[in-house]
Amino acid sequence: MHTLSVKEMSEKLRNKEITSVALTQHYLDRIDQYDGDLNAYVTVTPELAMEMAKQADDMIAEGKGGLLTGIPVAHKDIFCTLDVKTTCGSKMLDNFIAPYDAKVVEESRKLGMPILGKTNMDEFAMGSSSESSYYGATKNPWDLKAVPGGSSGGSAAVIAAGLAPLATGSDTGGSIRQPASFCGITGIKPTYGAVSRYGMIAYASSFDQGGPMTRSAEESAWMLDVMAGFDERDSTSLEQPKQDYVSTLNNDIKGLKVGVPAEYFEAGLDEGVESNIRAAIAELEKLGAEIVEVSLPNKELAVPAYYVLAPAEASSNLSRFDGVRYGYRCENPTDLNDLYTRSRSEGFGAEVKRRIMVGAYALSAGYYDAYYLKAQKLRRMVRDDFVKAFEQCDVIVGPVAPTPAFNIGEKSDDPVSMYLADLYTIPVNLAGMPAMSVPAGFSNGRPVGLHLVGPYHSEAKLLNVAHQYQQVTNWHQQMPESYQ
Repeated sequence: MHTLSVKEMSEKLRNKEITSVALTQHYLDRIDQYDGDLNAYVTVTPELAMEMAKQADDMIAEGKGGLLTGIPVAHKDIFCTLDVKTTCGSKMLDNFIAPYDAKVVEESRKLGMPILGKTNMDEFAMGSSSESSYYGATKNPWDLKAVPGGSSGGSAAVIAAGLAPLATGSDTGGSIRQPASFCGITGIKPTYGAVSRYGMIAYASSFDQGGPMTRSAEESAWMLDVMAGFDERDSTSLEQPKQDYVSTLNNDIKGLKVGVPAEYFEAGLDEGVESNIRAAIAELEKLGAEIVEVSLPNKELAVPAYYVLAPAEASSNLSRFDGVRYGYRCENPTDLNDLYTRSRSEGFGAEVKRRIMVGAYALSAGYYDAYYLKAQKLRRMVRDDFVKAFEQCDVIVGPVAPTPAFNIGEKSDDPVSMYLADLYTIPVNLAGMPAMSVPAGFSNGRPVGLHLVGPYHSEAKLLNVAHQYQQVTNWHQQMPESYQ
């Protein structure tokens, strides 16, 4: 059943050819069989999944629910899930049982989507490889020696290996799109504020954005329809009518202006990645799109700006983990200062501590203007580049990452090299615009993703372009041989 598309699953459920109970059990069996090697789940919830599957079958029998009712889902372990351990990949939250549902989880529950479990991730979403998790590294289903990307590496791996038909992810600097590229799946980061952050454990509040991770653009459109929408509990949620992501999927893209920045094809880009991206651009041209050259001159400023701003926000957000209220607490503290110091020293991993220290430094007296304020100005310059480029084109295309998936451990001792893996994705988060990764081929046997970027609130257009591309290619249908 895992080889069926979500659309085929939905049709079979509605025609009573299969049940949600049988479908959910199939995925639970595959998790038992394969996740020992992949380490893509932190927590599996078989009792909850089967209970929800029974309820979904009842909803379908009564003619209730929607297209995704009865389809199982895996949630990134950054989304609070009622009565389920929610760890954010950290020892700090290893004992935390969420007392409520995140908005994203809440919506999937309402629709009757059985929850298979919580997926592994870089600790507090800080990373590009899913190696910084307290629960160990997740492996890439296409090559177990390779990383799946991060921080949503667990969600990407479960989709690629057929251990879930749908998954949620979050994207702060590329954490949906880069693992989607590395694992050969589809993932979309919506416009900032389109998906509620309520119940999504914060890393960098002005960047964090939830989104779907699926096999195809069509499935991402269905899933985004569940996830997106205004939420009064999130002060950054956009109060505007929700787009219709599905009905425009089959629109013709003749005359679409596709912008290709020269800066995306400079030194450092893997040859195999470049050849696949150029082939994908040629396919869009065959579909009637017009290719235009655009420029993003401040692209190189994005990474340094991000690694001042995001750690600054992280240092503030993670100050709540103090050993007092919830989460990890050190044993036998001698006084309050010892409680704070040892709880945080023992509860956080190396990458999280590194970013907290960078952020605290950037916000400290005497350095705020020199670093934080300057980085905010660079953020505006990066955003203005995109606004100017979109005066000439409808979407921008290029690579998601400069290389295919790298090997586990390859960049562990070189944080700067790891940060540069997000060279193409970070500018979009600085601007708050929507973007997605679409499977576009392989380089040395490892997947390559095509990056589609759009102006604010253009998710439906991006999904339309991606869907049309997927009608003439089959990269999104390919699956690692070991998991077929």
